[in-house]
Amino acid sequence: MAQILTRQFGLLEFEASAVVEFPAGLPGFEDQTRFVLVERPAVAPVVFLQSLGLPQLCFLAVPIAEVDPAYNLAMTPEDLRQLGLDDQRQPPQGDELVCLALLSAAEDGPLTANLLAPVVINLRARLAVQAVRMDSRYSHLHPLPPPKAACS
Repeated sequence: MAQILTRQFGLLEFEASAVVEFPAGLPGFEDQTRFVLVERPAVAPVVFLQSLGLPQLCFLAVPIAEVDPAYNLAMTPEDLRQLGLDDQRQPPQGDELVCLALLSAAEDGPLTANLLAPVVINLRARLAVQAVRMDSRYSHLHPLPPPKAACS
């Protein structure tokens, strides 16, 4: 089992088969191409996208369907090719294709989700891209509703 010492998780163990490759990196982090998804039940459905090249780099993400169940994925032919998919048609989201919205928070603002540029992962090929949309249908600062109160 592989290991990396991270700022967020301390010593993180992961299977080599869990590594996700971003052929072009992420915008602003083009040199970071290898990540692992970390799930923690206490914060589900939030997941962590932990860089294996920069141990201090970790993104918060959530399945896009949690933010907008009717989200319409639209990827460029280049993004589709980078995922090893047919570049002539939009793929369905499902068991083999995961679509995540990266989360961000301003110091004094609400938690927001980036629906304009979701992270799309082809689980079968272990390839991923941040698929920046060519339209403005969605925002990169989509506000999230406040967390639901736990039932007592």
